[in-house]
Amino acid sequence: MFINYAYAQAAGEAAQPSTFEMLLPIIMIFGIMYLLVIRPQTKRMKAHQSFVGGLKKGDEVLTSGGILGTIVGLTNEYVTLQVADDVNLRVVRSQVTATPKRENEK
Repeated sequence: MFINYAYAQAAGEAAQPSTFEMLLPIIMIFGIMYLLVIRPQTKRMKAHQSFVGGLKKGDEVLTSGGILGTIVGLTNEYVTLQVADDVNLRVVRSQVTATPKRENEK
């Protein structure tokens, strides 16, 4: 009867992890999140910023809303797209996502 209590107390005192051992899983989770989420998103953001910075008149572009047009005007914040004859749309520059691939380009 007394022996069981003695074993229970000894086991409880020996199982205390150090502060580093308690923080190690949190550090590992942050490292994995950095490698799988933060770093690729940063690369994508830099690539998009360089793409948007390199836009010029005459480029055919696609917006995030699915509008396809040709750039006829540029400012620091806006891009003016010609989507049809006498139809110009002004969109926020960061919403331009890509240049469409042509069928003969692969």
